[in-house]
Amino acid sequence: MKSLFFSRFLLLLPWVLIVIIVLDIDSSRAPLPARAPRGGGAGSGEPRSAAARPPPQRRPEAALPTIYAITPTYSRPVQKAELTRLANTFRQVARLHWILVEDAAARSELVTRFVAAAGLPCTHLHVPTPRRYKRPGLPRATEQRNAGLAWLRQRHQHLPPPQPGVLFFADDDNTYSLELFQEMRTTRKVSVWPVGLVGGRRYERPVVENGKVVGWYTGWRADRPFAIDMAGFAVSLQVILSHPKAVFKRRGSQPGMQESDFLKQITTVEELEPKANNCTKVLVWHTRTEKVNLANEPKYHLDTVTIEV
Repeated sequence: MKSLFFSRFLLLLPWVLIVIIVLDIDSSRAPLPARAPRGGGAGSGEPRSAAARPPPQRRPEAALPTIYAITPTYSRPVQKAELTRLANTFRQVARLHWILVEDAAARSELVTRFVAAAGLPCTHLHVPTPRRYKRPGLPRATEQRNAGLAWLRQRHQHLPPPQPGVLFFADDDNTYSLELFQEMRTTRKVSVWPVGLVGGRRYERPVVENGKVVGWYTGWRADRPFAIDMAGFAVSLQVILSHPKAVFKRRGSQPGMQESDFLKQITTVEELEPKANNCTKVLVWHTRTEKVNLANEPKYHLDTVTIEV
């Protein structure tokens, strides 16, 4: 009788162990989370979590109009320092093409090396200013700005319209806020804004009423047709291409009048587009570098190494 009991017990023992293992496995499994309905919380009444929301739509960089910045430059002790400051600003501006024009008969090694290392879309040009125009009191950088205009027109003359873009004359002795480039990028024809530290005043600006330019707040020759600094306006690429003869003039042009002489060829005061909060914000400053004191510089190179400054 005892042997019969043990034989039956041994026969049932494996099955009992199998049942215990299966129950233990089922109890250790975590319940799966409920699957959210497709389409987010619109059908469930629950708001979508921050992680589930799609990122805000940003305008693709390729869709932005290109800003073409024409910068005349010439050899001087602070040239590389000022170009470095300008390049550091331009690197932070999307879709900007730098047109750097040297006042020289040939490209200098300093600027050539600088452009190669700048990491910017850049066209490096050169054209000398005739000696007869280098006298004090005569307009400067005329040939260099015209060379930049000629390059721009030649590059785009065979491309079909529309060609979105904005031209800006960016002298290398100015300081620029990044906000300025956001403002000028929407230029339809010619846009304008204030310039700081110019004309013997803390700032000069177009005077705006009801969204239109009606005059000029300036410290020098308010009778100018466009009493504005070179850093105070931008021009649509389409306007530049549709006025192929619009250039900066030498004959008859006086210092401080080149802006007016150029703008008269492409627009009127009534057509100007005020930027920078109706021309009440300064986003560019005419910060000329002070004259460098090199009184202790030896006449002949005495250092054991040659350093580019």
